[in-house]
Order: sequence, then structure tokens, then C-alpha cells
Amino acid sequence: MSWLKLNFQNSNSPLMEQLIFFHDHTIFITLMIMSMITYMMIFIIKNNNINIKISENQFIEVIWTIIPPIILIFIALPSLHLLYLMDEIKSPILTIKIMGHQWFWSYEYSDFMNIEFESYMINNINKNNFRLIEVDNKTIMPYKFNIRLLVSSDDVIHSWTIPSLAIKMDAIPGRMNQINLFMNRPGLYFGQCSEICGINHSFMPIQIESIKLNKFIYWIKNF
Repeated sequence: MSWLKLNFQNSNSPLMEQLIFFHDHTIFITLMIMSMITYMMIFIIKNNNINIKISENQFIEVIWTIIPPIILIFIALPSLHLLYLMDEIKSPILTIKIMGHQWFWSYEYSDFMNIEFESYMINNINKNNFRLIEVDNKTIMPYKFNIRLLVSSDDVIHSWTIPSLAIKMDAIPGRMNQINLFMNRPGLYFGQCSEICGINHSFMPIQIESIKLNKFIYWIKNF
């Protein structure tokens, strides 16, 4: 759980860990800039004659011209590295085709015969279910393996999103987008469509269950 719900969800993928690190890295730089600017503004307000001295100091002008590009380099390099990692597809052992509909998801395990199902939100109120994010057919995946997800839509634009896995892929009609998925540990992970796709947009949740490979094979055989 996040402290006072102010932080990110606990990461379950290497990519999400890197994104959290990049967020903290950028926030630290931003706080340093804000602290320095606040100090300079207070210092200038308290000293009436400092404005004339600063405007005539060429050295200070050189400093505040050079420092911003250096700061941008420290932000841009890890950002470009993350963009490359997010776009890289590494030898997946499994391919899952995901289709968005109004207002539910359908899944197809392309590497196996006749393994496809639809996933709807559970409407009944039950103390054992998570309200508005529990589905009738969970998406079963093995953890610690690279999985390729092919995401598209049958009608309008949707967005298949799992925050703890750092996945947010738009489902666009007539276009097949792909993204890589890697999970560190077993568990249940939830998400929702994050594109305003219609009147029931908030009622098409996503639920993933990551399990061991041998249990996943058993599930495939008994599907």
C-alpha cells in the first residue's frame, strides 16, 4: 500500500521500477531548481540595490544561460533510455491478443488453439470481490517471462492500462499496437480503461493473475 495514497502502486515489473526511479530523479532536480529560485527571489526582494548589480554582471548571465541546458541533459538522458526500453520487444514466449469493446475486453492466446474469452466486470456486490474492478474471467499469465501483448479495438478508442506494470497501450480500431510485459512475482493486478470511450467507460476493468509456469501450462490444458 502507498503511504496516504500519495505514491505509486508497488511495482511488479523492471520497467515500472525504472519509471519510479526516473520520477524521483526528476522531482529531486525540480525541487533543487525551485529552492534556488525561491532563495534568489527572497534575496532580491530584501535587497533593493541588488537588481542593478545583477543586471550589470555578465558572469551571472553566462551562468544562468549554461545551467538550464545542463539540467535538461540530466533529465533527457534517462528519459530517452526509458523510451527505448519501453519500445523494445524481447523474444516473447507468449503472445496475447487483446481487443477492446464497448464495454468489455476480449483476450485471445494466439499460440494455442481455441483459447479465447471475454472479460466483463462483476456487478454483484460481494465482500470477497473488489468493487468495480473485479472481472468474471481473469487474464492468466506466467511471471518472470517476456510476454507480447497485441492491443486493438473493435469499435472506439480504448486504452489497456495496468499501473503497477507500467503498461498503458491505446487500443485503436484498425491498428494493432504491441507492448512487452514482464512480471516479477505472482499476484493479482488491476487496471482500467484510461481512455474516455463512452457512457460505460469506467466499467471495463482489467484483472491479471500471474502464476508459475507449470500452473499456467495446467490452466492451458484444462481451459
